[in-house]
Amino acid sequence: MDRVPAASRHIAVIAPPTPGHFNPLQALGLALVDHGHRVTMVHVAEAARLVTAPGIGFAALPGGGAGGLADYLERLADPTGLTGLTRMIRATAAMTGRLLDGAPALLQAIGTDAVIADAAEPAGALIARRIGVPHVASITGLPLLGEPNVPPPFLGWRYRADGLGRFRNWGGYTVANVLLRPITQVVHERRQAWRLEGEGAPRLSIAQCPRGLDYPRRAMPGLIYGAPWRSAEVEAIALPNDGRPLVFCSLGTLQGGRRGLFATMAQACATIGARAVIGHGGGLSAAEVAALPGDPLVRAFWPQGAVLRRCCAALLHGGFNTVLDALAAGVPIVALPIAFEQPGTAARLSRIGAGRVLSPQGLTADRLSVALADVIRNPGYRQAAARLAAEIAEGGGAARAATLVSAALAGPG
Repeated sequence: MDRVPAASRHIAVIAPPTPGHFNPLQALGLALVDHGHRVTMVHVAEAARLVTAPGIGFAALPGGGAGGLADYLERLADPTGLTGLTRMIRATAAMTGRLLDGAPALLQAIGTDAVIADAAEPAGALIARRIGVPHVASITGLPLLGEPNVPPPFLGWRYRADGLGRFRNWGGYTVANVLLRPITQVVHERRQAWRLEGEGAPRLSIAQCPRGLDYPRRAMPGLIYGAPWRSAEVEAIALPNDGRPLVFCSLGTLQGGRRGLFATMAQACATIGARAVIGHGGGLSAAEVAALPGDPLVRAFWPQGAVLRRCCAALLHGGFNTVLDALAAGVPIVALPIAFEQPGTAARLSRIGAGRVLSPQGLTADRLSVALADVIRNPGYRQAAARLAAEIAEGGGAARAATLVSAALAGPG
């Protein structure tokens, strides 16, 4: 069967410049290249280092100066408290503004004729409308679509499809809209300046999220659930086998510098006779690694899929990509949500029975060890994770997503 469409596209990808968004979108991009398309990631020049997949291009916005990637990532790494949250939102608004200022002309200059606009970056869809090309909405994290029965994703509220739940959710969305006003104002100002009415519907909205992980939804405007967008892992991994069960521990790339929380994780593993496998994303120094208790196995990055298949459980901050990788391996999770949509992801894990949720604030190794022992010894957690693993295995991953994206973009315009 010929997979190359009659008319290939040059697709620009616009997403937040973090590995959690760029990595899965590069896997999707490679699958789109297999369909005959050309794919280019677009962002500030410093984000070029995040593009590691051969065959995926990169185009840098013009200019530099204040508000660069390092400052942006520093704000994202410290989003807690009202001050940290406010700074993070302002940094995000500034980055959205840079995309809106520089990307339209850049996309026209490189011959873009379609856009993949990640849902976490509102500039993408508006830029596509500005230059008159179709766009597809990618949802690399937890679906952000708001509806009355579904709590805001940044809150760990349980699903309640009743009057009290809807009232509570309304309050959460109202507060969120106020807090996010710096971002929405930037988008609104450009929409007015460009005289673009309405929101503009994508050709397709496609998510990494399997349906079984999300809350029930009644209003899904074209949303297609799927499975993680991953490229094949090529690194062989040989972990030592000394009889101790292995527990994968990760706080993602943005929170990887939390040495105290990693120490708590490692000690909790040692308390129950397990061994921590820690991926810190480059956030820990050699001295900090050496001081971790419990003789953990530590690297900046592991081939997550291969390692998780060797583990009996995972201690995670609730970052969406790592949660998906753990579920794909059928591994139960103890979630320690810190920020962003992590509380919402953790609440969903608890609802489906694939994990437990603890607050990282003031967490002790003893308390964490009790929760960890529970998810390892209680077969219900692993059975729930296995159900999600089966759904993910049938979900088609990046290959299916690319087929759907290619078909959605095949029409005129």
